[in-house]
Amino acid sequence: MAVARKIPKIMEEPTAFCAGCGHGILNRLIAEVLEEKGQEKNHILILGVGCNCNMNFTWGGDKLQCAHGRATSVARGAKTGRPDTLIISYQGDGDAYVIGLSDTINTAYVNTNVTTFAVNNTNYAMTGGQMSWTTIPGQHTTTSASGRDCESTGNPIKVPEIIAQNFDVAYVARGSLHSAKEINKTKKYVRNAIEAQLNGEGFSLVEVLAQCPTNWKVSTVDANEWLKDKVVPIYPLGEFKKREGRDDK
Repeated sequence: MAVARKIPKIMEEPTAFCAGCGHGILNRLIAEVLEEKGQEKNHILILGVGCNCNMNFTWGGDKLQCAHGRATSVARGAKTGRPDTLIISYQGDGDAYVIGLSDTINTAYVNTNVTTFAVNNTNYAMTGGQMSWTTIPGQHTTTSASGRDCESTGNPIKVPEIIAQNFDVAYVARGSLHSAKEINKTKKYVRNAIEAQLNGEGFSLVEVLAQCPTNWKVSTVDANEWLKDKVVPIYPLGEFKKREGRDDK
């Protein structure tokens, strides 16, 4: 008989995210890995601006709210001041890949020993569901009512691939939250990213494809199917830069 795992102490407060949102799942995965690694009292979560601001009210560990798009730069500063503390930036796709793209790229460029988790739900979820650089072709948003036209707006940006192919970093991966199988894989990516920092290996980025039923205007069940059938084909899953000597992870 399967035994339910206890809720990590870091997550004892009720979630503040919308029903069906993927943020809560990723919060759980990070909290579990932090407890497994004994880091629940030795980390600082650097929060970008977005739906993740809800974690100011629900995350039981240390956290720091920063200006829009500057989470990776703030993480660099925090790591300089607290080199023995696990520093994690937690951001949405708009925060990490649009307004904060230069900060994310520069942190990867210098291979700072911090960890970034970027939640990609293909829209600016906090501000009403507008089109993002990650919005997929044909997707309807509040600013692309007829569907995204990539000829006029550009193609979806794929930052993990850009970083993995161009910079000497520790670890890069992309996971999804649309099924139990993929959630378990994503937890492995989360674990590898955190282990990379603990071992002093350098910068790690894990992008996580997440459901957003509120702004996608679908049911929670349909959000899982839409993520699997429409989003994953645009954003391939897996590890793009494996940790040296850890190909089995």
